[in-house]
Amino acid sequence: MFTSALFRTAQNLYSRLVHLLNFGQDFLLLAMRLYWGWQFFQTGKGKLMNFDRTVDFFTSLNIPFPAFNVTMAGTTECLGGLLLLVGLFSRVVSLQLIVVLMVAYLTADADTVKNILEKPDDFTAATPFLFLLATLTVAFFGAGKWSLDEFLRRFIAKKQSSY
Repeated sequence: MFTSALFRTAQNLYSRLVHLLNFGQDFLLLAMRLYWGWQFFQTGKGKLMNFDRTVDFFTSLNIPFPAFNVTMAGTTECLGGLLLLVGLFSRVVSLQLIVVLMVAYLTADADTVKNILEKPDDFTAATPFLFLLATLTVAFFGAGKWSLDEFLRRFIAKKQSSY
């Protein structure tokens, strides 16, 4: 009898905890989008505003067509960051930003990728890691309730239900 009551109490507490954490998902996604969207915007803007210096850096990494790639990476980060910030086309934008980040890892941080199993701390300490983590989170979980993606979804659903 006591075990059954204890089990029900634990189950009830766990259920409440899950409900609370589920409620917090949208706050977390909003905070991540706002912070990392702005960071992507700033990073992309920095590449574009310091174009020649960034081209020299890309050249030193043996990235082919460095001017073209600076333009592509900077624009993707700038526009992608703004779209992430407002939560518009978040999953598609996240995938594009993931590609930019993977190129960054494979060029500027190639040694950390090669030694990921021997030195995992180096991989997680590299500059692209937190950017990558944020974009993977948005790619898999979406932008959350407080986003233009959700507004569009509701708007389209309302239009479809009125037909």
